[in-house]
Amino acid sequence: MSTGSGLWDRLRAMVSRRRAPLDRERTDLVVVVSSFDDAEACSTALTRGAESEPYWTESDEAVLRHHLTLPPDAVDRAVELAAQDGYTVSGAPMEAPVAGDESLTALVLQRTQVLDAMHCAQEKSRMVSLAQRLGGTALGWDALQPPVSPD
Repeated sequence: MSTGSGLWDRLRAMVSRRRAPLDRERTDLVVVVSSFDDAEACSTALTRGAESEPYWTESDEAVLRHHLTLPPDAVDRAVELAAQDGYTVSGAPMEAPVAGDESLTALVLQRTQVLDAMHCAQEKSRMVSLAQRLGGTALGWDALQPPVSPD
């Protein structure tokens, strides 16, 4: 009986071990999946990201970034509200800027999480709502991970 419980304890310890969280500021992160099409489902985008290089790895954390445009006087409020859910401001350039509208400010909000279709869709919806409430637009999202090294 003791060998069985020892094995169980070792297995439980292996499963419960947590990796260090993904550092959002790593310089080797690459965009592994993105969607700037309102009609595209997150599941479709994630499938596409898993099938082409650089590959999205479902089981690993990713830096999820939401690209927004907002009136300049709404940016601080958006950052404050998004911070409640663990988002910070990214210095990333906009992937899909709104041409010809200098009255809007580009903002990229990011957080680290394990990304799946359901949570991606929830966050996408949350950012669309945030942007609309503040007079702006959610342009789309992307996710970054370290590149997968060839086997």
